[in-house]
Amino acid sequence: MDWALIESWKERGVPLHVALRGIEHAFDSYQAKKRKRSVKTLLYCQEEVEAQYAEWLESRVGGHQDSPDARPGGEDQSSPFPRSAVLAHLSGSRETLEKLGETRQRMREDELSEALARAVSLLHEVENDYASASQPDARKLEESLTGIERMLDDAIRKAVSESELESARAEVDAQLKPYRRHMDKTAFEQTRENLLRKRLREYAGVPRLSLFFL
Repeated sequence: MDWALIESWKERGVPLHVALRGIEHAFDSYQAKKRKRSVKTLLYCQEEVEAQYAEWLESRVGGHQDSPDARPGGEDQSSPFPRSAVLAHLSGSRETLEKLGETRQRMREDELSEALARAVSLLHEVENDYASASQPDARKLEESLTGIERMLDDAIRKAVSESELESARAEVDAQLKPYRRHMDKTAFEQTRENLLRKRLREYAGVPRLSLFFL
């Protein structure tokens, strides 16, 4: 069963967001290739999940050993990411959201334009905090970024038209149709919601803020 496969990933220590990211990539790759034969189980995603997990582990324990910030005794020794890479990610994300917000405000003032302005302000704060911290806390930062993403996701869902929302749901349901009978209800709904948020972010042009998208 697919649920057993997901449980095996969890037992190996694969974080759920890493597994879901691997599933997303596998689905996107399958859809892009337009294969005739449908996929019946999540075993199709196994290779991509393994690849995403390997990249995640490398980023945490050995991916930045050559960075000055990651040297023994360095100020970022406890962080899985070098400070320079994190700050570049935060700065780039903030600038992207700022441009989106300015464009959105010229078109209309709604919950999304307000959320984009709020997100820019919050990113500026966390960016300054991370830059000035003597011991940057990547986990705390990730929690802050997750909170900002949720705020943006909620605003996007309220801002899109009903037809856009229905179109996104239809795309996700069509993509997941071959898996529905083979997945545990909880896993299916979680995957469905994750993919729907992804589609809506793509519609709005909003980037992912998580450190795992560095």
